[in-house]
Amino acid sequence: MNEVVQPRAYLFAVARHLLFKSVKAARVVSIEAMVDLDSSWESDEPSPERATAARLEVARVQAAIGTLTERAQRIFIMRKVEGMAQKDIARALGVSETVVENDASRSLRAVLRVLSGVGDTPDDATRKGEDRVRSR
Repeated sequence: MNEVVQPRAYLFAVARHLLFKSVKAARVVSIEAMVDLDSSWESDEPSPERATAARLEVARVQAAIGTLTERAQRIFIMRKVEGMAQKDIARALGVSETVVENDASRSLRAVLRVLSGVGDTPDDATRKGEDRVRSR
């Protein structure tokens, strides 16, 4: 996994992405909730409480990403954090686009599962994902 050059930007990008994914998954969202989400990210100076919560969330996200295989971590970071195209990731890693697509999808599901606390522990989620990959 490459070192994160701008941890604050990384934190907010990942946290915002995960927050919007969970709101989107809820399917029914009031307009006020979306306005609150947008306005909460506008401030450049977070309160001490928000800064602490953000640090804790970054640690949770890093721990969740840490449960992935090395290749899955690289693909997840390249795709979700750096915004690289699947074709570019496949070329950089010397794998097919299908591998990138499958690993990115599985990785996102595993990370969201760990962060939501639903179902598996991080270790169980990783093992099950690896078992599925091996059985194909």
